[in-house]
Order: sequence, then C-alpha cells, then structure tokens
Amino acid sequence: MKGGRWIGFVAARYVSQGRKNSPSPVFSVLGIATGVLALTVIIAVMNGFQLGFIESILEISSCHLRIEGISPDDEAELSGKLRSLPGVLSVLPFQELNVLIRNTQTNLRGVLSSPRGALIRAVPAAALDLDPGLAGKLEIEEGFFHLERPYDIVLGAELAMHLSVQPGDDVMLLSVLPGLLNEEEGGSRVYTVSGIFRCGFYEYDLGWGFIGIETGQAETQPMILGIKLKNRWQDQRAMDEIRKILALSEIREEDGVFLSSWRDYNRAFFGALRTEKIMMFFLVGLIFIVVGLNIFQAQRRVVLERREEIGLLRALGASETAVRLVFVWDGFFIGFAGAGLGLGLGLLIAFHIPAFFSFLEGTVNFFISIINRLSLYIGASGAGEFAVFSPQIFYIKEIPSRVIPQEVILIFLFGFLSAIVAAWFASGKVSGTRPAEVLRYE
Repeated sequence: MKGGRWIGFVAARYVSQGRKNSPSPVFSVLGIATGVLALTVIIAVMNGFQLGFIESILEISSCHLRIEGISPDDEAELSGKLRSLPGVLSVLPFQELNVLIRNTQTNLRGVLSSPRGALIRAVPAAALDLDPGLAGKLEIEEGFFHLERPYDIVLGAELAMHLSVQPGDDVMLLSVLPGLLNEEEGGSRVYTVSGIFRCGFYEYDLGWGFIGIETGQAETQPMILGIKLKNRWQDQRAMDEIRKILALSEIREEDGVFLSSWRDYNRAFFGALRTEKIMMFFLVGLIFIVVGLNIFQAQRRVVLERREEIGLLRALGASETAVRLVFVWDGFFIGFAGAGLGLGLGLLIAFHIPAFFSFLEGTVNFFISIINRLSLYIGASGAGEFAVFSPQIFYIKEIPSRVIPQEVILIFLFGFLSAIVAAWFASGKVSGTRPAEVLRYE
C-alpha cells in the first residue's frame, strides 16, 4: 500500500467508531483533560503566590543588585554613573536602621505602650519617583508617602495597627546607634506618621517603616545602593559592568564594599520555592502516568480485537510501521483533544480564579445552608460557612494567579505526548501479527 493518507483515515474511523469491548476514547480524553486542567490551575495559583512573594522581596527589600558599604560622600556620583548603564532601571540609595518604636500617647490606664522592634529604611524624599518598582508595590491606605518634612515617617499597616496610630499621630523611635538620634534627646526621636502603606507581605507590613534619609541618616552607618534592572535575569552581566565602574571610581571590596545579586541574597528562600514547584509538578504529573497506563492497556486490547483488520492491512502491503502509526494516530487524536480541552478550561479558570472560587464557595455554602436547615429539625448544631482561603487565616485579599506561557506549553506537551507514547508502546503487538495465520484461522 503506497501513500500515507490511509493511515489517518483508518485511525479516525477507529476513534469515531469506538471499540467493541474497550472503554470509549472519551474516557481517555477526559482523563488527559483532567490532568492538564488540574496542573494548569494549580501551577497558576502557585505562581501567583510565589511570584507575589518574590516580587515583594525584590521590589521592596533586596532589589536585583545591592552595593553595600558605600560612603555617603561617594553615593551621589556613583548613583549617577550606575543610572547611565543601559540595563539599569533605577538606583535608590538607602540605609537600614533597626530600632524600637512605640506610640507616644498613653493607653486608657495612663501607661505608655511597650516598644516594638522595627526595621526603618531611610530613603530620599523622592524615593517613589526614583524607584517605580517600589511605588508599584506599596499601596498607600491612609495619608501620603510624604517624607519632605523633617521627621515624617510612613509605617506598615499592621505595624500601625499594633501601635494604634494613624496619620498625624506621633511615634517615638529608640536606638542605640550613634549618629542616628541626638544624645540630648535621651537616645530617642519623635516622628509624625504621614502615611500608612500595605504591600501584601506580612513581614513588611508588620515590621517596616520609611523615613527621610536627610533627617534619619546615621553618619556612622554605610550607605546601600539598591539597583533594579530591566531584566533581572541579566544580573551577572550587570554585575560585571558595575565592577568596572567601581574599579574606575577606586572603590574596592577591600574597603568594605560588597556587591551582591538577588540570587545570592535570597538563595535559601528562592531555592525552597523552586523545590516546592518541582515537587508539585511531579506529584500532579502523576495523573499523566495513570492516564498513559490506561491508554496503553486500552490500545493493547484494541490491537488484539482488530487482529483480522491488521492481518488484512498487512496482506494488502502495509508495513509493520505503517500499521503501528494507525494506532499512534489514534493516540494523537486522543492526546490532542484531551490536552486541548484541558488547557482551554484550565486557562479559563486560571484567568478568573477569584470568580471560580467564589462560585465554588457559593455552591458549597448553598448545600451547607440546606444541611443547617435540616439540622434545626433534629436539634443539631449547624456548620459554619465554607471558605477556601479565609482572610481570617490567610493574609490575602484575593487568590492570586499568574500564567507563564512556557509552563503552559510544557503542561500541554505532557498531556499530548503521554497519549502518543502510550499508543506507540501498546502498538508493539502489531509486530507479532502474521497475516497468513490471521486470515487462515480468523
């Protein structure tokens, strides 16, 4: 038999006609669709959580690159040179100061509140203009991000709640660092709250604050330059360029200057997130192994059921490989239909995660309300409302979701290729089919 058009035609007839004693191909399609759907949604939600944490750390805390140990005298000239580099998006000078902070007002019993530890970052008054990434992550809930006036401070929302302060109230900063606070003030300084921010990262909302670097600068503390790149994956190339600038400026590591990348600064945390994601891929990917085994068993049964047809095709001149391709095309149709269906539904849910979970919670709570009404007749206590991610437990306003195209393609290929590989191995029985014997006895 010449030509290959008949292979697809025969395979399509096998799929459309179903099988005598074998499960319908629809179940195989639904199995692959379920695996692709589950993996797409789970990875999208995981990406939403993980990238939210990673971006909060990089945009607020560690930056893409950090130069530590810069003297205040070298900061202005060095910042200008770094901003001129083609891959640099922003450069923000700052200092980090560990202090104790408390409300200056007494409570109802006339006692000052106990101080709470906090990390105060001293930044320029125009910090949000110098660093758009920082501005995008800080949501100002009350007041304004104003640091122009002397002794203004912007606090995290959870920290402000613990201190029971709002914009316009005064807080007292306590520190033992020389040069930060005046000695004649008793080692303390009063700041006025100008704004309250929330970034969604609990550690920062609870323990961070911003003050102006002009009034909060500690002369004995080194300056830190936080550098944001247009592409954070180009950090090694940017570090090479920065080292050249440092060498020309006669700023050396021997003088206490240290250049680090986001990969080094958060190696343990980012490594844990990567391991978690790989394990989730593996565990959910087991669905494809189970579905592949089912397809393998179903295809082997089909080969046995169609021995007469296989013998006839071989007798008409079809090669062993061509007959095997008939069943591989069968797997192709199943894999493509299942992976395409699962991917379409998965992306639909992933892009509408809040609406999906609201519908899920509403459906579950509807049945819970029915059970609670029936419980009243028998005197039993009812159940509370169901919530997938309750705000009382999880520090989130809504469930995040982030779809990465490369991962979506990989998930689609997992489902698609699992059916093809299973069909190829299952069609190995074709090699044992003898056309003469089949036609003689069957």
